[in-house]
Amino acid sequence: MRLLTADASVLLKWYLRAGEEDDLAQAAAILVGLRKGDFALRQPPHTLLEVATVLVRERPSSLGSDLAEINAILAEAVTLDAERLLPRALQLSLALRHHLFDTLYHAAALETGATLLTADRPYYDKARHLDNITLLEDLRA
Repeated sequence: MRLLTADASVLLKWYLRAGEEDDLAQAAAILVGLRKGDFALRQPPHTLLEVATVLVRERPSSLGSDLAEINAILAEAVTLDAERLLPRALQLSLALRHHLFDTLYHAAALETGATLLTADRPYYDKARHLDNITLLEDLRA
């Protein structure tokens, strides 16, 4: 079983399936792998809140079912405490000059030996020299 930390840019691809979204096949393969038990998630505590923030704006008509589904997926994940992640996330945020919410995902991956999976190219470009990060588009579907 491969440990992953999936940031909101990946998780949202399961719901924002419009034609302009890239990497849909890779995101779908991750979802299938989670359901089959090929992957296990290690997530920071703000994951559901960040995903909900976008879904309430972009998919209000299906918000209830979308949140129920993502909540069920995240219920199977190991959610790390903010106290454990914050020191490393702050360090990453300062070093990379990047938003703390993004570095919390990376800190979760680093703390647990998981791989951060992101579709966020700007963050990936800043952090790729660090360990435990893969760009979604680099995965084979």
